[in-house]
Amino acid sequence: MSKNIKIEIKLYNPETEQISWREFSVPTSAANTILDALDYIKNNGYPSLAYRSSCRMGLCGSCAAIVNGKHVLMCHTFCRDQKQPIKIEPLKNFPIIKDLITDTDDVMNKFRSVMPYTEIQKRHLSKIGETVQTTKQRKKIEQSSQCIKCLLCYSACPVFGHNKEFIGPAAATLAYRYSADSHDKIGSKRIESITGDEGIYKCTFVGECSKVCPKNVDPASTLQRLKVMGVLNSFKKIIE
Repeated sequence: MSKNIKIEIKLYNPETEQISWREFSVPTSAANTILDALDYIKNNGYPSLAYRSSCRMGLCGSCAAIVNGKHVLMCHTFCRDQKQPIKIEPLKNFPIIKDLITDTDDVMNKFRSVMPYTEIQKRHLSKIGETVQTTKQRKKIEQSSQCIKCLLCYSACPVFGHNKEFIGPAAATLAYRYSADSHDKIGSKRIESITGDEGIYKCTFVGECSKVCPKNVDPASTLQRLKVMGVLNSFKKIIE
């Protein structure tokens, strides 16, 4: 049985550059998510509402937002669990394009800058051209491989909020995932690219990025492992 709930959405009009809150009454059931509620609003009287969504299964990360002050994926957040009125806001620390849609180009460029690909070492190729990796070696990168690039960590990161040049948690996690891969042969070059002035050493280990991560990737700890890798890489260059 459905009942009406109150939802307040933070809206941004790019034409007037005005920010405002608007309240909506939405019929909902126990099975409805925040994303379902937004779909209802958009399809029933407010077609200009702007937000992102895609997979609806917590895999793409596109519906990330702040709901009642918490960083969440809207497709995995149920209306029934929220205190009313349910307040929905766009991610922090990003320019707003419209309503709940933010401009993430800067962070996407950070992802590209960490060389998110693998150049296979020849010693890992079998006689028939397959790559060889043990279960233990795969497990080392299993957690960091779960990042869905939802960018909740950037919204919650106080360092990125203060300094937009900081490489940030998700890009650093991506760098670790490939640098720690037993197949990879460009790890040293990649590590050098993230240890500059605005690199991994800017992280103050506040840990908010790990608290909001919907996939338990733990980028805060990953950043600390990268710091160790950076130091070891520097020593290696000195003794070579």
